[in-house]
Amino acid sequence: MIARSKITRWISALILINLPFTQILAANQEAPVDSGATAWMLVSTALVLLMVPGLAMFYGGLVRTKNVLGTIMHCYAAMGIMTVLWVLFGYSMCFGPNVLGGWFGWNSDFVGLKSLDTAIMDGGVPEYVFSMFQAKFAIITPALIAGAFAERVNFKAYCLFIGLWGILIYNPLCHWVWAEDGFLFNMGASGAIDFAGGTVVHISAGISGLVAALYLGARRGYPKTDMPPSNLVMTMIGGGLLWVGWFGFNAGSSITSGLSTAQALTATQVAAASGALCWMIIEGWHQGKATALGLVSGILAGLVAVTPAAGVVQPMGAMMLGLAASALCYAGLLIKNRLGYDDSLDAFGIHGVGGIVGAILLVFFIRDSWMADAAVAAGGSWTIMQQLGIQIAAVVVALVYAGVGTLGLLWLVNKIIKFRAPEEKEMQGLDSAYHGESGYGMLNPN
Repeated sequence: MIARSKITRWISALILINLPFTQILAANQEAPVDSGATAWMLVSTALVLLMVPGLAMFYGGLVRTKNVLGTIMHCYAAMGIMTVLWVLFGYSMCFGPNVLGGWFGWNSDFVGLKSLDTAIMDGGVPEYVFSMFQAKFAIITPALIAGAFAERVNFKAYCLFIGLWGILIYNPLCHWVWAEDGFLFNMGASGAIDFAGGTVVHISAGISGLVAALYLGARRGYPKTDMPPSNLVMTMIGGGLLWVGWFGFNAGSSITSGLSTAQALTATQVAAASGALCWMIIEGWHQGKATALGLVSGILAGLVAVTPAAGVVQPMGAMMLGLAASALCYAGLLIKNRLGYDDSLDAFGIHGVGGIVGAILLVFFIRDSWMADAAVAAGGSWTIMQQLGIQIAAVVVALVYAGVGTLGLLWLVNKIIKFRAPEEKEMQGLDSAYHGESGYGMLNPN
């Protein structure tokens, strides 16, 4: 990703240490368009949007038949709600200059994207493209949260919740990590490393989902009542679409078409594959069988873990992150089952745990050239332990801010619209209760 720069002293430092934001925006200037980089960013934007229906299929296949459409609607509703909010003021809050002590950004010229007609980034990509690329991250993040409380929430309350969450949780976090005057972006010599959304997307969504699951309580009948997935084939297809879309998610975050793009793309493939392999081995050893759901869970664990690291680790580092995330996410799901809380589709178990693993462990696999450039930018030396401290601080900030903020929003929304679906509607199924439809055309889905 890329920060909107107005302070030229950052340009040389950013280029030296090869952060994901190495291309600086030159707003409202007639700069030449790099057709190759722009073409790749257009493709990446489409790939990230593809992840939303991929997530919808992944989640939809895991819930009971009577809740398939309601669960898919959670993902698709985010596409409409978050895009409109992004155009109105989300982009301004994320990439405008600091206001209110740096809580978020604001630039009135960004409201409605009205100043972007002639804005070309320094790397030759129109700012419109960058804005739409970033919008897809704002869409998928709250959609991830929905997996934690699937099958038991009021649709109207959900829509209100994700709108408020995007404004008050996602936008400030995005500004802190990716805007050039964000405090996490400027922490230490190199800032917190988050190439494509470990803290901003996965940790924030994961902890928010956990808080919501605990606040709302378990699905009625859980865990004693059998709640089989409606369609694991659809879940597998959704997982495949997520893997494909993740190339845009990570490799597109270089905001260029060059070496850093190739590095991120390679790391993404390697981490996903190693995560899948590790999960199959662990599950085969622990349960005697390697399941389809386990395979796709390992893929996602690897993809989540490499997201913050894709621009700074070599392929072997990406492989180690995929292995570590798969093992620790598997352990996290076992702990969930032992504790008995109902994170329906393991939003925290995969995205929260995997995001934490990637954001912290990446420091042990940073390529030497990156550390050498970081030392130059620091004016002498820069150690792994110094970067580790920054990474831990960023993880803690994301966990605390998103967790506490989500709890407050849940309380507020619940006062306005009862968040938890009434018992009769939950037992009836969200598809017919809130949408008047049935996903598979059955009169009595179960």
